[in-house]
Amino acid sequence: MFRLSDQLRRAAVSVTSNIAEGFGRKSPKEKLYFYSISHGSLLEIENQTLIAKDLNYIEIKEYNTIQEKISELSRMLTVFKKNIPQS
Repeated sequence: MFRLSDQLRRAAVSVTSNIAEGFGRKSPKEKLYFYSISHGSLLEIENQTLIAKDLNYIEIKEYNTIQEKISELSRMLTVFKKNIPQS
């Protein structure tokens, strides 16, 4: 359980850190790169919460709430990536 919670924390930090780093980049290619890494980390969280549910570390209600938030964040990241101004 400790390993899983540690992985979840790292992935969560990676999501926000890569959004911040992408925001600070000037080139569209670099922005897309960091937003894509962030999206990948979000998918890691999705997988890790599925594992936590399957191992009965979290209840189905909590899992569903987390999945809804992951879906919302995924949509937001998709919009970020689509709206990168091309120079």
